[in-house]
Amino acid sequence: MNFEGLDPSLAEYAPTLHPALDPVLDPHLNPSLLQNVELDPEGVPLEGIAVPESVHIVEGMYSELHTAVSEVGVPVSVSHFDLHEEMLWVGNHGGHATSFFGPTLERYSSFQVNSSDDIRQIQSLESGVLFLTKTNLKCMSRGGLIIFDYLMDEAEDMHSLLLTDSSTLLVGGLQNHVIEIDLNTVQETQKYTVEVPGITIMRQSNRFFFCGHTSGKVSLRDLRTFVVEHEFDAYSGSLSDFDVHGNLLVTCGFSSRMNGLACDRFLKVYDLRMMRATTPLQVHIDPFFLRFIPTYTSRLAIISQTGQCQFCEPTGLANPADIFHVNTVGPLIMTFDVSASKQALAFGDSEGCVHLWADSPEVTFNTYSRETDFALPCIVDTLPHLDWNQDLVPLSLIPVPLTSESLLSDWPAANSAPAPRRAPPVDPEILRTMKKVGFIGYAPNPRTKLRNQIPYRLKEADNEFDSFSQVPESPIGREEEPHLYMVAKKYRKVTIKYSKLGLEDFDFKHYNKTLFAGLEPHIPNAYCNCMIQVLYFLEPVRCLVQNHLCQKEFCLGCELGLLFHMLDLSRGDPCQGSNFLRAFRTIPEASALGLILADSDEATGKVNLGRLIQSWNRFILTQLHQETQEQEGPQAYRGAGSSTFGSSGDSVIGQLFSCEVENCSMCRCGKETVRVSSTLLFTLSYPESAEKPVKDYEFAQILKRSICLEQNTQAWCENCEKYQPTVQTRNIRCLPDVLVINCEVNSSKEADFWKTQAEYAFQRALMKRGGFEITKGKEISLGDWKELGNPEVGHSYPSVEELKNIWIPHAIKMRLTKNKELDVCNWSESDELSPSDDPDSVHVYDLMATVVHILDSRTGGSLVGHIKVGETYHQRKEGVTHQQWYLFNDFLIEPVDKCEAVQFDMSWKVPAILYYARRNLNSKYNLVIKNPIEASVLLAEASLARKQRKCHATFIPLMLSEMPQAGDLVGLDAEFVTLNEEEAELRSDGTKSTIKPSQMSVARITCVRGQGPNEGVPFIDDYISTQEQVVDYLTQYSGIKPGDLDAKISSKHLTTLKSTYLKLRFLIDVGVKFVGHGLQKDFRVINLMVPKDQVIDTVYLFHIPRKRMISLRFLAWYFLDLKIQGETHDSIEDARTALQLYRKYLELSQGGSEPDDFRKMGPCFRPCWRCDGDEERWHWNQQRGRGCPGLSAASEHAAPHSPPVPGGAARAGSTAARPVFSARRFGRSHKAASELASRRPSFAAGPGWDRSARGRGYTEGAGTCKRGGRGYAQKRGGVVTGPAPWGPTATRAGSCRLGAFLRRGVAEALPARGAARPSSEERPRPHGNRRRPGSLHRRPPGGGRSPP
Repeated sequence: MNFEGLDPSLAEYAPTLHPALDPVLDPHLNPSLLQNVELDPEGVPLEGIAVPESVHIVEGMYSELHTAVSEVGVPVSVSHFDLHEEMLWVGNHGGHATSFFGPTLERYSSFQVNSSDDIRQIQSLESGVLFLTKTNLKCMSRGGLIIFDYLMDEAEDMHSLLLTDSSTLLVGGLQNHVIEIDLNTVQETQKYTVEVPGITIMRQSNRFFFCGHTSGKVSLRDLRTFVVEHEFDAYSGSLSDFDVHGNLLVTCGFSSRMNGLACDRFLKVYDLRMMRATTPLQVHIDPFFLRFIPTYTSRLAIISQTGQCQFCEPTGLANPADIFHVNTVGPLIMTFDVSASKQALAFGDSEGCVHLWADSPEVTFNTYSRETDFALPCIVDTLPHLDWNQDLVPLSLIPVPLTSESLLSDWPAANSAPAPRRAPPVDPEILRTMKKVGFIGYAPNPRTKLRNQIPYRLKEADNEFDSFSQVPESPIGREEEPHLYMVAKKYRKVTIKYSKLGLEDFDFKHYNKTLFAGLEPHIPNAYCNCMIQVLYFLEPVRCLVQNHLCQKEFCLGCELGLLFHMLDLSRGDPCQGSNFLRAFRTIPEASALGLILADSDEATGKVNLGRLIQSWNRFILTQLHQETQEQEGPQAYRGAGSSTFGSSGDSVIGQLFSCEVENCSMCRCGKETVRVSSTLLFTLSYPESAEKPVKDYEFAQILKRSICLEQNTQAWCENCEKYQPTVQTRNIRCLPDVLVINCEVNSSKEADFWKTQAEYAFQRALMKRGGFEITKGKEISLGDWKELGNPEVGHSYPSVEELKNIWIPHAIKMRLTKNKELDVCNWSESDELSPSDDPDSVHVYDLMATVVHILDSRTGGSLVGHIKVGETYHQRKEGVTHQQWYLFNDFLIEPVDKCEAVQFDMSWKVPAILYYARRNLNSKYNLVIKNPIEASVLLAEASLARKQRKCHATFIPLMLSEMPQAGDLVGLDAEFVTLNEEEAELRSDGTKSTIKPSQMSVARITCVRGQGPNEGVPFIDDYISTQEQVVDYLTQYSGIKPGDLDAKISSKHLTTLKSTYLKLRFLIDVGVKFVGHGLQKDFRVINLMVPKDQVIDTVYLFHIPRKRMISLRFLAWYFLDLKIQGETHDSIEDARTALQLYRKYLELSQGGSEPDDFRKMGPCFRPCWRCDGDEERWHWNQQRGRGCPGLSAASEHAAPHSPPVPGGAARAGSTAARPVFSARRFGRSHKAASELASRRPSFAAGPGWDRSARGRGYTEGAGTCKRGGRGYAQKRGGVVTGPAPWGPTATRAGSCRLGAFLRRGVAEALPARGAARPSSEERPRPHGNRRRPGSLHRRPPGGGRSPP
């Protein structure tokens, strides 16, 4: 309530604020209403109307019943009648709440809600009571225990709350927004911005939210989006109160007069049907509160702050005789409320008293109230004394009440320590062979049990719900017991488990053993994946959208065609519809229909997915119909030919789904109006029968009722010129080729109807098989079941379990008579039409797909689809011709039985959409796909950027003579920006688990020529414009700067994603080979499916098995002597470098004839942990004697222009001494050391080298650098070998961290002094013939002695 706009003079009420009124009384008025009040003939002094101390309550009229004190001297701020119990709640300005029980106002509970702020509104719930203060929303039990306490920002000033449903609350105040709070999670779910701040009163009807503002306005807002639909400017000063009933809105407030606010005695009345004001209602008191009391008529109760109360009709005249006075203790009335039963009124005054007025002595606050719990009386004083010293005194002397609720001593499982299992007895064989050393016993393992596992005899779990399939469940919910879980594994929501490698190590084949492509679910709004699959497996739709191409940037038809092309190319690998969903998010109609979900909505599962996917189904069919029906030019997209499906004005979607409908409206005056329209789908309409039990209906009956719908509704009649009750009927003029049905099972009422009809159908099926009926609760003997499943009659019937929960048929027959009357009946898949049936008027429809809503409280539910995949799809993918039903659950695809596709267990599997296709549908349509993308997409095009100039062009478009051919090389690189950051959690062991990966968007795509005179010159260098907010431009890695993607300020060649995507699609279709580094991620973010034989990825060409991937920067420095990616990345430079690397690879692998031999050279170019591909760091290490042996050994093999190898070099062809090896063990046997040396050889052994090594307190030997540079020997204070087994280098002991390897027993090797460096032909190779490191050889003749 807005107390700030009160006139202080209201406490001293002036008696004559209006002219004198003639007190004319209604002759039919009950004289007792005046309650012994004498009327002044000169006027009506309202303050003289008083209520005596003792009043006899007259039945049907309000009189004071009781008065109670909440807290003496503290003004009452709010009062509220409990909606569930017979209680009255009162809150005061001191933050204290008090409840009174029943009409006698017995004090029930009293507690402090807030220490300083006043209570501004109270709302009762089933489980507690909500109290709103300035910055706090608190829910407490009726006894005063806190259920939750929701603190808001200190800057908030809340005044009103509105309970929109059982779990959603709106809170508003003087700020410019309204907060939506979910009472289940006690979290803010939405924040609606309001244009006019200061919402102090909120009401709700079945059409609008009503918000009263401090400025005197009342705004009407949409129930779903909270958008302003209408606004009434009621008062110039401030709004005091308003109420809504039916089509009437009545307000009271203050007007600006004489530089102040004065109470306006005119109530503004608005008609919500016409959205305009009607005649104001003048009253005889200063209105401050008003409420509708619709008992017999729409009465209004108007209350002034000084205690007068007047009843009147909102559309009539106010009578001064209808005024009575409230005997307040304080001077002002502070609050007013009406009970739900309209039998009681409550007034709170400024002295802390609450007054209850009622129209009968036996008043009830609610029509149906539940019982109120009262505290048990204290019985401690009456109990006998127990002497704890007496052991024989029975404890049963203390009576314990018998209750079914949990006791305080019943500790929850979380606070209880479970008793550990008793260890099983030790095996007698272990005890028999045990030898004790001190108090520890040692025994050989008899190996009769599994290691670290103890088998316990657990009760066999009932895996009734897991017997459907052996597909492993999703990572979500693995800790739950499977036998306690109702939803079958393959129907549960599947999620991708991300590791540090992303998706590379996630096994999608685990979930999909077929060659059909699934869709990834982690993209926002991917709830429509199952419907995308349904449209894909509808052959005419697939061909239509793949032939469609237009110039619109965001066209769902184009994006769907590109996505279907990816599904065609995939061989079981999942695809993602990121580009399609990106275009879907930009369609304003989708947002207006509420089809765009926030991430929080999908995660919390607060959205009804069944209703959502039905709205999406209607939207996508309408959108595709409009997009394919639009007039297009002679060339759809820069040279693309027109569609193969008819003319440009005709829509194949209309031919497939559209049905001409005749709507007839009949007014009761006899006026009939006929209107013809078309519809793309039908919604099931169920009979609204209250009789029990529900009648037995066939699905065909309900379908006919829904198509030929008849209903009574209010409609405008031109003959009567007003809204009249009319009878509306609908008939169809033609039959569609594809019958789409929205099931509309959105409540328990429809679900019960399906369940009942399925039971009826089950009984009919059993009677057909066995000849008897199974009634509810009747048990069937084993012999009867065998008789039911006995196929002796000549038919192969399904099992009894397969007949349960089935109501819809696999086929239906529809006939349209000459009089345009529709006949629908269930049909069999094996039956054909008779020769007498006209094929134009009689259609047989086969069930093609069902979309179901999986109810799962743990994951929020999901949507899956059952689809009957036709012969053409199996022929393309598997080379066989047959039809099969499959379950599509995002990337989980599994064949299922046809009975399972129509089984709906309404407790967890609810039908949403049905698709029936006309038999032999494909023969009616031309299913040839002509690729609409032509070579003209590669020609020069204008940039979207306004500042882009030709002098700044970074590429040269292809000429007609340069058009790529199959097998041509194209260097490709792409740069990306981040739209959403990664969501991850840190586990207790310190490891990071990715919950949701970062959402990337392509920002730049570059393609360079791979052959010809202009090799290495880019012909595509497009910056991709984006309308979505970029979180991180990743400038260090992408080179993209803020502003590069903005058409207003960018100087780059800016294009749309669709334009560049079509260029890449044309290159793929031509058959070029893309060369790049890390192309797998590039194509994934671009959302392209490229055949593997068209991808040459240098990251895999130069990959060493079981080692990490090598960066492009290091490979370019090592093989090409190029320094790239200095400060930022440049996609032109990266694409050109990848091409050069591929040329180098072909050169090293002998022209590409034996690329496997090149992999044997892998260990030669392992990057060392010191340099990691940095040339300056390499030289710095060389100056300090820290050579990189891996690079040095490889320099002569692979890179002639690499930095020189330090150390002396022998002349080519010189005779080298044969090295002899000796092995030392460090804490291990000679054999173990030799084994380790053979497993991790530092280099190959050759003849003539000394194997002796003498330990003199220093670290020495041949080991390995941390990251793979092997063969480095060292010694303190001496001259030893450098990188590889030749070349002296002075170094310090331990510089290569060999001590750890030596301590683990790795054999060390030192070359003999004076041994010459072997020639390049005799130099040992890492993978050459090596002698066993344990074998000894003689010293070289005259070759010197071993080092000390």
